[in-house]
Amino acid sequence: MTIDWRSYDTDGLWDELITANHRARKGAGNLCRVLTNLSDEELTARKTAAELAIRSMGITFTVYTGEGSGSIDREWPFDIVPRLVMKREWDQISAGLQQRVKALNRFIEDVYHEQEIFKDGVVPREYIERSKDYRTECLGVSPKHGVWSHVCGSDLVRDADGQVYVLEDNLRVPSGVSYMLENREVMKRVFPELFDEYVIHPVDDYPAQLKACLRSLTDVRSPQIAVLTPGIYNSAYFEHAYLASAMSAQLVEGSDLFVGKDDVVYMRTIEGMIRVDVIYRRIDDLFLDPEVFDPDSMLGVPGLMRAWRAGNVALANAPGCGVADDKVIYTYVPEIIRYYLQEEPILPNVPSYRCVEKDQRDYVLANLDKLVVKPANESGGYGMMIGPRASKAERDKFSRQILANPRNYMAQPMLSLSTSPTLIDNHVEPRHLDLRPFILSGAKSYVTTGGLTRVAMRKGSIVVNSSQGGGSKDTWVVDLET
Repeated sequence: MTIDWRSYDTDGLWDELITANHRARKGAGNLCRVLTNLSDEELTARKTAAELAIRSMGITFTVYTGEGSGSIDREWPFDIVPRLVMKREWDQISAGLQQRVKALNRFIEDVYHEQEIFKDGVVPREYIERSKDYRTECLGVSPKHGVWSHVCGSDLVRDADGQVYVLEDNLRVPSGVSYMLENREVMKRVFPELFDEYVIHPVDDYPAQLKACLRSLTDVRSPQIAVLTPGIYNSAYFEHAYLASAMSAQLVEGSDLFVGKDDVVYMRTIEGMIRVDVIYRRIDDLFLDPEVFDPDSMLGVPGLMRAWRAGNVALANAPGCGVADDKVIYTYVPEIIRYYLQEEPILPNVPSYRCVEKDQRDYVLANLDKLVVKPANESGGYGMMIGPRASKAERDKFSRQILANPRNYMAQPMLSLSTSPTLIDNHVEPRHLDLRPFILSGAKSYVTTGGLTRVAMRKGSIVVNSSQGGGSKDTWVVDLET
């Protein structure tokens, strides 16, 4: 047989399926038995079936090459061994995520209105005013329900002791949910028998939940919803098209929209102008409206901010919500939860150091070989330094960058990320992973029962992003504990 769990070496790390003594974790017994009973030929056939399904379904992502060709489309990298999470644990995670996003939305609302959290000395005012995502243009605006980040994708990791941490919050235009949905469809084709063995909580209601969330952002009874995309060359275009189709919404680019003299957003169609009530925007703030932000932007809509401020169109996520999607502000989230909700955080942060504060900066500079250093506003794993794996030259470079702009950096200890069995050639090996659930906030709150599990396909790597060689797994939230 191809898979022998007795030879599977967790190397002292927490593995999501297999314990250190080579036994299946609670709930994973049926899955491990099915995998063990597959011959080499059968396992190869299942892997090939997944690849064919991905190809036939057209599941791709775009990688920017940095060369003359600009970008290339690649088929979605997928591993057929799913990740399992017990429902009891997921309920705790879900409650923690809802608590977190509720507090962060309260924080954003406060930043653009009364700013009580600054007056009470919980978060230094200058940290916000010096944030590249603070938008003075949003001061005084009151989105419906007091919600600014309607779609959040929080990244979770598990350390060697089994503790789940929030690694970061993605509150602006988080991506990946379409891959979560497509992963489930692929697994149903590849392992239909496992869906008889388990009670696996569904994720396919997400488009309906997203549509309900967007509809709740306006008082219009039958609102016209549009998904605003930068276009076909964007790395997440597959997702934009997927979600627009699944919601029966309009997929539009900036040139398809205009703002009339009445400060209302209209869509150009062959049948004439149609009013747009809600825009699920998938472009960054600075490209939204050339009248307000970058005058050279060809992606946005002139006058869009004017229409939003007038209350004539809802924008999800709202401009300016990036003030809470800052890795330095992330370090304050436990205090933010206590301040606004008078509750203790359910999910902990990864211990962190703020380079803007001298004592913490001095510690970071003295321990660069032990820490992961991250810029405040980068994403996708770019711009960070993994100290234990960096050269002295790289550490010296980051030392200079931190001293030159301490507000832009924070640091964390390098976690021993959990692993999961991953099919490599014709056998399984442990690979590090994270998990991105999605939280919707509108009139109601909703958390996906599962999320996008991203896998570092390179042995020993902790970089899970697909643009840097990562892959993905289906994530099963299950009730069965055998």
